[in-house]
Amino acid sequence: MSQTTTRIGTILQGIGGFYTARDESGALYTLRAQGKLRRERLKPKVGDEVELSPGEGEEHGWILRILPRRNELVRPPVANIDVIVVVAAAATPQADLMMVDRLLLNARRAGIAAQLVVNKSDLDGARANEIAAQYRGADVDPMLVCAETGEGMDALRARLRGKTHALAGQSGAGKSTMINALYGLDLETGDLSHKIERGKNTTRHCQLIPVEGGGMVLDTPGFSLLETDVFDPVELKDGWPEFAPYEGKCFFQPCYHATEPRCAVREAVAAGEIDPRRHERYVALLDEMRQRWRDRYD
Repeated sequence: MSQTTTRIGTILQGIGGFYTARDESGALYTLRAQGKLRRERLKPKVGDEVELSPGEGEEHGWILRILPRRNELVRPPVANIDVIVVVAAAATPQADLMMVDRLLLNARRAGIAAQLVVNKSDLDGARANEIAAQYRGADVDPMLVCAETGEGMDALRARLRGKTHALAGQSGAGKSTMINALYGLDLETGDLSHKIERGKNTTRHCQLIPVEGGGMVLDTPGFSLLETDVFDPVELKDGWPEFAPYEGKCFFQPCYHATEPRCAVREAVAAGEIDPRRHERYVALLDEMRQRWRDRYD
């Protein structure tokens, strides 16, 4: 195969073993992954930059090589993301802040910037401010918005301009509605199921959408459970940026910032410098990680 027949493109979507990629000129290609990638257990992800060979006529082309990834996530399965926008709702469905914490942790461990957005803030302003206050010092700069009314959309759009960004969060939090409001798109949205107060999962797969003004947005399936990878529990505290100013000031080293006496982080929690609810969820995740770390070879 002649090298001149190849292009560099970005995968926008993958369904049933077929991938849609876009090159710098905006041309779109339908592709399949070459067998050597499958043998090497390399599965293309939305957001991947790839070397491709265009198909001829009605024939699909081929993904020849996946270029090195700047970062990647397992769930949602995406790569080369500049910002993860974690969406929580101030109203129904009740915000799952443990999920928010897991998403922020995974983004931080993957080296991806995170932006917390509290949607539906017009329906319960007090709750929206309460959620935002829990993330003081967490390096996520919470924004209060309402995708339905457009409140806060201009500021959020300006913050995301030129970046490849993914929206993630529980079903029903308003991710698709938010993308529609930000970019004038017409993604499918669903009404909440009042019976179980969870959102209908209207997005069935990840898709990367080029948007006006530069950058691309990923619409990702909503999900209600997100597990973190198993890693040494002592590393968990690195996922809480608000702990950083107190590192090295604890009596015990290393300190898990959970139950240890003379812990600078716990003292900061008691003093109101770190939100106690955020710390409480950290301790719960730490207990979970310790158990999973003990059981990792079972």
